[in-house]
Amino acid sequence: MIFTRIRTPFRAVLLIAAALVLSGAFSLSNASAQTAPAAQAHASPDRAHIDDVLKGLSRGRSFGQVAISPDGKRLAWIERTKDGAEIRIAALDDVTRSERVTAATKPGQHCQEGQIAWEPDSKALAFFSDCAKTEQADLYLSMMDGRAAQRVTALKGYVDAPAFSPNGKSIAFLYVEGATRPAGALAAMKPWAGVIGEDGVEIERVAVVPVIADKLLPSEPVAPTMVTPSNLHVYEFDWRPDSKGLAYVAAEPPGENNWWVAKLYTQELGGKPKVLLAPSEIEGELHGLQIAVPRWSDDGTLIAFIGGLMSDQGATGGDVWTVSPHSGMPQNLTKGRHATVAWLEWIGVDAIAFTELANGESRLIEAIPGIHEDGSTAFNTIFNMPATIGDGRLEMGLSGTTYGTEFAFISSSFDKAPEIYLAHARGAKEVKQLTHINDGIELAWGKSVSLDWKSDKYNVQGWLTLPKDYDPAKKYPLIVVVHGGPAAAAVPRWSTGAMSAAAFSALGYFVLEPNPRGSFGQGEEFTQANRGDFGYGDLRDILAGVDKAEAGYSIDPNRVGLTGWSYGGFMAMFAVTQTQRFKAAVAGAGISDWQSYYGENSIDQWMTPYFGATVYDNPAVYARSSAINFIRQARTPTLVVVGERDGECPAPQSFEFWHALRARHVPTRLVVYPNEGHMFTDPAHRQDVMARAAEWFARYLAPAQ
Repeated sequence: MIFTRIRTPFRAVLLIAAALVLSGAFSLSNASAQTAPAAQAHASPDRAHIDDVLKGLSRGRSFGQVAISPDGKRLAWIERTKDGAEIRIAALDDVTRSERVTAATKPGQHCQEGQIAWEPDSKALAFFSDCAKTEQADLYLSMMDGRAAQRVTALKGYVDAPAFSPNGKSIAFLYVEGATRPAGALAAMKPWAGVIGEDGVEIERVAVVPVIADKLLPSEPVAPTMVTPSNLHVYEFDWRPDSKGLAYVAAEPPGENNWWVAKLYTQELGGKPKVLLAPSEIEGELHGLQIAVPRWSDDGTLIAFIGGLMSDQGATGGDVWTVSPHSGMPQNLTKGRHATVAWLEWIGVDAIAFTELANGESRLIEAIPGIHEDGSTAFNTIFNMPATIGDGRLEMGLSGTTYGTEFAFISSSFDKAPEIYLAHARGAKEVKQLTHINDGIELAWGKSVSLDWKSDKYNVQGWLTLPKDYDPAKKYPLIVVVHGGPAAAAVPRWSTGAMSAAAFSALGYFVLEPNPRGSFGQGEEFTQANRGDFGYGDLRDILAGVDKAEAGYSIDPNRVGLTGWSYGGFMAMFAVTQTQRFKAAVAGAGISDWQSYYGENSIDQWMTPYFGATVYDNPAVYARSSAINFIRQARTPTLVVVGERDGECPAPQSFEFWHALRARHVPTRLVVYPNEGHMFTDPAHRQDVMARAAEWFARYLAPAQ
């Protein structure tokens, strides 16, 4: 249910799609369309002009990951290039003089390389590379001393998240042996065949290989040892400080569906897993919610994790909790805090560093549990930035030194292209920009401002991007872009991709990106405020945001459009059945009928925490938020787009909505993109989505003649 960013981690047979998509051969040229005569009232926009504007947005270079060495002396990062990406390393005090680290053995050889991890003593760097076998990543180890990187493993499958053991003698990573696709529900689902839910189920486990980083003895690559059981799908893990055990979040397969009911486990290497915490089985505020990012304290006496209502694996948000590895009674350290925690790490024995989203901005916080006389936690702000932050691994994650004195991360905003920064967590608590690869880049879109408004009892925040070359004396159309999730948020970031504010701004639109109730950024009460109420309170929040924007800026109230992907796609479908405020809509990977959706998607476990019951136990609550039940009220011309193999928001949901609009003689068009999942991977398809959306809005939001 997400269109954010995140790590790529079955659904029922699509009978409607099978009938209409004709053996999976549905292509862009086959996109069905029914357009009422009124659709011809406006002249067709210039596609060539739109393509030229979109091409002009591709400005600047980007980073894939950054990692500071544990001793704080060196920096490694992944820098994207025209040939893909490459790993660079430099002294922290002079990142302008960097060297490439690679497994390539031939001049000019280009490999897919990334997912870097430092050895605890900072003498070696591990990474994945497909230099030895095309399209199959293996683990490599580099001493960064001029010698070639050594291939450590012989793998066949999907790999992710390498991590050295604290003693430096082993590397663990997530591994799906024999995988046919990336783990997680964002990737395209496999074609349905065989015994559904039983045949071909792929399980992600923790694999471990030994390393001799100080000598790099010649040896043949080895197969890893699987240390977690074959009946548990592992999502995230952390080494125990003594290197003899693990903590991990896992669930029974299928993994793409059961993350929402995952449990916290501990396990001795060579032993059996122990359930430490099962949210579905405990009482209190964590009951039935989700857990992520387990982290051992330095002395091994506590495990910290994030718990909260989360709609998507990888889009973490909630409160900081701690639990003893010997007792499953968790403690909430951030209860009532008006922010959403996304990532955490222990810094020393008695302190935790965590990142949080607060009213649209990113923060790094130091927490010292139990320091006050009443036993409460003290919080110290290290930095606060109106920008996106992250080290390229977990959402909003940072890369820290051994004792958490310094943190490296990548940051960007609406008007600042990605660069690497360093935060000092002690002393002056300053933030320093380390790289300048995008200096001098000029914006091709308008500036962005934060807006706040009142809706019911809530204070709501969002971002308004002005049209390029904005002239207050003129009237402009507005496009509202609703984020996915719903547990996610619109945050400042340098983005020129599909459905981005930058793209619409460059084409002459105001763009409002609201964070209505259900979003991250204002604490758990706000995130949970749309449970059982999809499309009602959150739509009121969005419409109040439109009012706020129109009151302060030169916006034509008769030329307002709406779009979004995933949950945003649902909102686009639902909103046009509830209000005539929007004159055009583009629904990406949306949901039109929550009742039929429950049996079609590959991730039905996420729905019970939000609706309070399964569709079979309480169909009325699902029907109440289904756009298809109000389709007679729809008048808004709507473009519908979806991936053919989307498991999160299956294509039949889009077919159903398009079919209903067409039957009601509402201008509509459906485009199905072949072989795409929920997250499109083909750049041409992503570009086409944006171009088609721009054409649609240009046609239906054109000035009145």
